[in-house]
Amino acid sequence: MHLSDHLVLVRGGGEFGTGVAVRLHRAGFTVMVTELAQPRCLRRAAALAEAVYAGSATVEGVQARLADDPMTGMAFTVLNDIPLVIDTDNDLIARMQPRIVVDARRPLPPPTAYLPDNCLVIGLGAGHTAGVDCHAVVETARGPHLGRVYWEGGVEVETDAPEPGVTEIVAPVAGVFAARTEIGAVVLAGAALGVVVGELVLAPHARRVCGLLHDGLAVSAGEPVAELDADDAETVGFFISDQARAVGGGVLEAILTGLPQWQPPEDPDKGRP
Repeated sequence: MHLSDHLVLVRGGGEFGTGVAVRLHRAGFTVMVTELAQPRCLRRAAALAEAVYAGSATVEGVQARLADDPMTGMAFTVLNDIPLVIDTDNDLIARMQPRIVVDARRPLPPPTAYLPDNCLVIGLGAGHTAGVDCHAVVETARGPHLGRVYWEGGVEVETDAPEPGVTEIVAPVAGVFAARTEIGAVVLAGAALGVVVGELVLAPHARRVCGLLHDGLAVSAGEPVAELDADDAETVGFFISDQARAVGGGVLEAILTGLPQWQPPEDPDKGRP
């Protein structure tokens, strides 16, 4: 059996989900990404979730295309594209019967003590527990254990803090966010990054914009809406981060290690006339 015979459903096309999807796609797996109707990731230039708004998104040469339904999406895989499907009803696992599910959603909805009996489930980061809501957990926090695979228990360190050198900017009030800049732009201290109900979102430093919430989304006061990077390289914000790439490697290890050992229960009707 070839790796392409295994359908991997990645739940969430943000920073980590993109790192996982691109790495598995390049390794030869058939990958499908699911998303919300309005993704809220900041690193949009390096996130396949941007296909929800633009119809398609290309990250490091790998293209995701928005599909109206999962079966149309599977046709995209023939063209070596990754289908992205909006899973409003949260039923694509049951409909598509993937062999592998990777839960890369952020923020993570309250997990339930439920494991589908027909697929290998891998959870990313804190909030998941191996043997309860997934079979394996991959560490997402920076440090010596980044990308490590746990087959028992889970991890407790949250990964919401920005990486070193990155400044997170939050909304001053609740309301609809309107962007006043773009990812990749170099802004001066005091420059307007956006506006929320007449309140400007200002840059505290002269930095390059590496993350920016999509224009027109409603935000709460204190919610992150932009990220600035001290690195002045023009590529900042447009490539998969080292953190997400390591997480993708951990998922690949979990699949190659766990899949040969894990087998779905036998179909009781298999072989019947």
